[in-house]
Amino acid sequence: MPAERVALITGASSGFGLLTAVTLSRRGWQVLATMRDLGRRSKLEVAAQAAGVLNRIEVLALDVTDAGQIAALAASVAARPTPLDAIVNNAGFAMAGFAEDVSDAELRQQFDTNFFGTTAVTRAFLPQLRRQGSGHIIMLSSISGRIGFPGVGSYAASKFALEGWTETLRLEMKPLGVQVVLVEPGSFETDIWTRNAVVSAGTRDANSPNAEHVADWLKRIQDSKPRANPQVIANGIAAILDNPRPKLRYAFGRDAKMILMLRRLLPWRAFERLLLRASQLEG
Repeated sequence: MPAERVALITGASSGFGLLTAVTLSRRGWQVLATMRDLGRRSKLEVAAQAAGVLNRIEVLALDVTDAGQIAALAASVAARPTPLDAIVNNAGFAMAGFAEDVSDAELRQQFDTNFFGTTAVTRAFLPQLRRQGSGHIIMLSSISGRIGFPGVGSYAASKFALEGWTETLRLEMKPLGVQVVLVEPGSFETDIWTRNAVVSAGTRDANSPNAEHVADWLKRIQDSKPRANPQVIANGIAAILDNPRPKLRYAFGRDAKMILMLRRLLPWRAFERLLLRASQLEG
C-alpha cells in the first residue's frame, strides 16, 4: 500500500483553501490546514465533519507574514517522520483601489501577504523538499497575474510578481524532482471580492476622483450573477498533485480562458478598448 501523502495548505479557513483541504482529505491525503486566525476554524471543521474526513485534517496556526511562526512550523513539519508531499500556497487577499489612491503602506500590505508571505513560506520548506528529492508546490495566483485590470493594480502587481518568481523557482527545482505550478483562477464564488475585499482608504475618500468608479465596480460584483463553483479549483489542484509532470500554468474558469485567448488574438489597442468598456471607464 502506498504511503499516506501529506499536504500543507495556507489560508485554509475559507474559499479555495478550505475546499482543497476537504477535497484532498477525501482522496486519502493527510492535510495540515493552516490559517492566521484559529478562531475561524469552525467552517473548515464543519465541512470536514460533513465529509467524514475530520480525522485527516490537522488545523495549525500560521500567519504568512510572521517570520518566526513560519520558521517554527517548518521545523516542526521537518521533524515529523512522514515526508511533506505538497505545499498549496493559497493565503492572500485582494486590495481594490486605483493606483493613484493606494498608499505605500497599503501596497506593502498587499505584497506582504500575497508575495512576500507566499515566498517566505515556500523558502522555509524548500530544504525539506530538496532533501526528499520530491514534492509539489502550488501557487494560487490569478488571471490578474497575467493581465492587469483597472481598479485592482495592487492585487495584480502582487500576482505578477508571484508569477515571475514562480517561473524561476520551477526551473531551479525541477532538476531536483520538485514540481512547481501556478494555478490561475478567473471569477469564482468565493469571498475574496466581497467579505474579504479591502478597498484602499484613498479610493474610499469622497474627494477621490475614482471613488465613484470603485463603488460602482464593487456593487456590480456583489450584484452579479452567480459565479463559477470554486470546487473546480479544489478538484484541479488535486489532479495536479496526482500528476508527476504537471505544466507550469493552469488557468481555470471560462472567463479566464476567454480573456487569455482574446489577449493572444487581439492587437493591444483593441484589447485595451475592450477592458476599458468592460470596466465602464470608457464608452
